[in-house]
Amino acid sequence: MSDDSLPDVSGDWFAAMRRGDWEAAWRATDRIELPRRARQGTPGFCRRPEQLRWDGTPTQGRSVIVRCEHGLGDTLQFMRFLPELGAARLHFLVQPPLVDLLRGVPGLGEVRNYWTDDPLPPHEVDLEVMELAYALRMTLERLPPPPSAQLRSRLPQPRDKTVPDDDRLRVGLVWASSPWDTTRSIGLQALAPLFALPEIRFFSLQQGEPAHDPLLQGLDIEILSPHTTDVRAAAAAMCALDLVIAVDAMPVHLAGTLGVPTWVLLKHQADWRWMQGRDDTPWYPALRLFRQPQPGDWDAVAQRVAAALHERALAHAGRARLSEAVPAR
Repeated sequence: MSDDSLPDVSGDWFAAMRRGDWEAAWRATDRIELPRRARQGTPGFCRRPEQLRWDGTPTQGRSVIVRCEHGLGDTLQFMRFLPELGAARLHFLVQPPLVDLLRGVPGLGEVRNYWTDDPLPPHEVDLEVMELAYALRMTLERLPPPPSAQLRSRLPQPRDKTVPDDDRLRVGLVWASSPWDTTRSIGLQALAPLFALPEIRFFSLQQGEPAHDPLLQGLDIEILSPHTTDVRAAAAAMCALDLVIAVDAMPVHLAGTLGVPTWVLLKHQADWRWMQGRDDTPWYPALRLFRQPQPGDWDAVAQRVAAALHERALAHAGRARLSEAVPAR
């Protein structure tokens, strides 16, 4: 029997994850993975993209290798599960941009660059980072928090006061996601209601080609892109901001992992990890979600964000005035 004859349970999996029923999602995964393991054993070098690396071997007390074969945001989101493995020795193979950020963080084991030709360390268990929740049979109620304090303690101070002190609300922006899913991107023009607010100081955290959008020349926004190409530098800049507003992209996971207050702009049919029908997320307590009411309706999202941002800026200004009025001791 070929893999093509196995049941397609992807619809069941996505539906279960969106409603927060992780147990049902793992049962859907079992319906494919358990028969496959029984027939094929470990995936080996012929592993198909949809197959798991993990062969079911328990991780407790063993030498474990965890690879990161998806996006940077996926690594940041799922690395919280590493301490739960109970490994005697843990090797965490990450994408090159994350090595300096994560190396030395307690609970993550030996952090190594995955994109090298170095031989793999000896190990008994092999997993991909996004398999960890399934391997641990994790539930929403047991979801560990992100390692915010551990990461923050290892960050450099923003170089040359990249984000200067200001009585105004300091807000970082990311308006474009990866090119492979342009429906996640809002574009600068749609953010016009935000730029009309006078009491905000905006900073661009955008990277890549969208960071050079010609529309930036007519906007009152400070460009941090040259100072934040390094992930550690971007993390340090985020921690100096009062708020990050971003589309569904890696910076959301970086800010969320750091515990930086972040507003996420989501398309109507958002990714499974943001669930459905809620404006918060159990993955990151510091996040607030703004969803399209209809497919493609970014204007409604921008109007809601602008109204909420105006209220937050007024509250911030009130606290600043109160602080100035209190005499120093």
